[in-house]
Amino acid sequence: MRTRVPAVAGALAAASAVLLSGCAGSGSASSDDVIRFATLPLTDDPNAATPVDTIADLLEAETGYRVEVTDVPNYSAVIEAIRAGHEDIGIMSGFPSALAVNTGEVDSLVAWPGNDDPVSTCLVLNSSPLHSLADITADTTVAFADPASSSGYFMPVHMLHEAGLEKDTDYTVLVSGGHDRSLLALKNGQADVACTSTIFPAMAGQGNPMFPFEEGETRSLGDSISMPVSSSILGNPRMSDDKRRALIDALPKVFSAENKDELGLYGEAIGDGIEPVVEPDPSLFQPFVDVAAVADVDISDLE
Repeated sequence: MRTRVPAVAGALAAASAVLLSGCAGSGSASSDDVIRFATLPLTDDPNAATPVDTIADLLEAETGYRVEVTDVPNYSAVIEAIRAGHEDIGIMSGFPSALAVNTGEVDSLVAWPGNDDPVSTCLVLNSSPLHSLADITADTTVAFADPASSSGYFMPVHMLHEAGLEKDTDYTVLVSGGHDRSLLALKNGQADVACTSTIFPAMAGQGNPMFPFEEGETRSLGDSISMPVSSSILGNPRMSDDKRRALIDALPKVFSAENKDELGLYGEAIGDGIEPVVEPDPSLFQPFVDVAAVADVDISDLE
């Protein structure tokens, strides 16, 4: 029977600082009879359907293990929970995966290569006086999701950098804490621009709480480059060999095109005809280093 437990406290509270300073100690493996799955809340709306329960059910069916789901507040907390041995696995986009893998204390069990499509877009309301990235000034408030988010931070910061705009100098940064919060900030006038994943504008007019706009209510000032890795499932390298083998066998089956609709937003990374890379070499994540450096995070130096 799958169970759901509250967010891990204590060690996770300072997860981001611990991860980026490289001060974390060695983690211990969690119980061998349970797969502990750290997840992020996709939205603040308590009525919004989440695919996490579906993923847990599919994992239980494929592995034979009981799955225990823990909701944690942000990307860094997921990474720290896995690194410290409190959790076995977590689903990450490309940049936080690179952050984690380069600590040497977290593995990528499975990774999905990206495609040539832009990852991020920076949106304004259709009524905004901003019509291009060149119109952004130091007084412009730009909302980002999470400092460890690929599509909600790293990629748009890189995009703005390429347009000659540096954070905290050429525009004002608002870190909202989530994609949905960035979009709400835009809708409510707390931000002039919201930089988010390119998957969200297609939800316009559907009443989806993740994108609370009607068609034509927003427009894009620009799109980012693509990413070499769209997403990855991270694992604690100290888990038992049996559990690791069960996960490596099960994860490509669970996160497959066959289950894409059931996986919701977690299924967006599963591109048509894109095969996952099982136990990828850390070099797969190397292209993220240059982009991360723009955001003042030197992935290569993390220990």
